[in-house]
Amino acid sequence: MHSLIVTLDGPAGSGKSTVARQLACHLGLRFLDTGAMYRGLAALCIDRGLETANQTQAVIHLARRCEFRFDWAQDPPRFHAVVDDHEIDLTDRLRDADTTRAVSDVAALGQVRLVMVAAQQQIGREHPWLVTEGRDQGSVVFPNAAAKFYLEASPAIRAKRRVAQLREAGKPANQEEILAAIIHRDHRDSTREDGPLICPPDAMRLDTSDMSLQEVVAFLEDQVRQQCGAALAQIHPPPSDAQRGRCG
Repeated sequence: MHSLIVTLDGPAGSGKSTVARQLACHLGLRFLDTGAMYRGLAALCIDRGLETANQTQAVIHLARRCEFRFDWAQDPPRFHAVVDDHEIDLTDRLRDADTTRAVSDVAALGQVRLVMVAAQQQIGREHPWLVTEGRDQGSVVFPNAAAKFYLEASPAIRAKRRVAQLREAGKPANQEEILAAIIHRDHRDSTREDGPLICPPDAMRLDTSDMSLQEVVAFLEDQVRQQCGAALAQIHPPPSDAQRGRCG
């Protein structure tokens, strides 16, 4: 089976999820939000009364019992976890403040990352036409991806974007607290032993600090079409202007 995997890596708040979703829509691919998987597990832990910083073995055990599913019939995709044959829609919990505080604890656990990497690679085998975003997609999960990008922006810009995203969703947001959390997350993600945040050596690096969302998506789409045009042509023609308009 032919495949086309495009990876977007980068630090917290760099806009990967929004960019990846729109890029996937423009290219006619599916969007894999790997951050949702870690956030979903963090939310499950909280909702079950687990302390993610201290009850690490319980967190690992829960991760091993989970099956993660994306409903790609929805835009953006809904995210579900199946635990002990019980399916839970966690989409609306992913950006809550308590989930955001706990996700670093969960993502830092090597045994959890092994579970997640295996789950992501299985999704890639089942749905081999993907735009996938995260911290280790081009370096660990899909090292042979057809196109790799690393998105970055200053912490202040990322905090401002996250505040706007939260407020648009009707959630409370304190910019100073979010900035401090982003700086802490950057340090933790880049210094952990398992799957640290790095720019893959064969990835194109893009600073989005002074770029609009539309500019970033257009630039990446152009790059993917240049690098992977033949593969894209196997599945469909370029989208029409009307189709592009539905990708916002």
